[in-house]
Amino acid sequence: EFMNYYLDVLKNHYADFNGRARRKEYWMFTLGNLIVAVVIGVVAGLIKFPLLVSLYGLAVVVPGLAVCVRRLHDIGKSGWWVLIGLVPVIGGIWLLVLMCLDGEPKENQWGANPKA
Repeated sequence: EFMNYYLDVLKNHYADFNGRARRKEYWMFTLGNLIVAVVIGVVAGLIKFPLLVSLYGLAVVVPGLAVCVRRLHDIGKSGWWVLIGLVPVIGGIWLLVLMCLDGEPKENQWGANPKA
């Protein structure tokens, strides 16, 4: 199931910073991204081509950022809150907490509840 969410973000929401993403979409994309990154890392190590990992990271930075922004929209925060992750130590922890919060049950300025 997580691969469906992962592929959906890559295919249908690659640079989509509008709307809302529920927790499940965000975390399943993150899990899929982690698994694919590990597999690519192992393959890159076996074929002695470490640039492959960097190329993959570059390819998924935009959809990763987009799904993060849409997740913030789901909890009623502006996408600019993603920049809180740049604050050393506490910023990353706070962003993690925000990603774990339940979305707003009602429609907000970024759209309807994706769970509905």
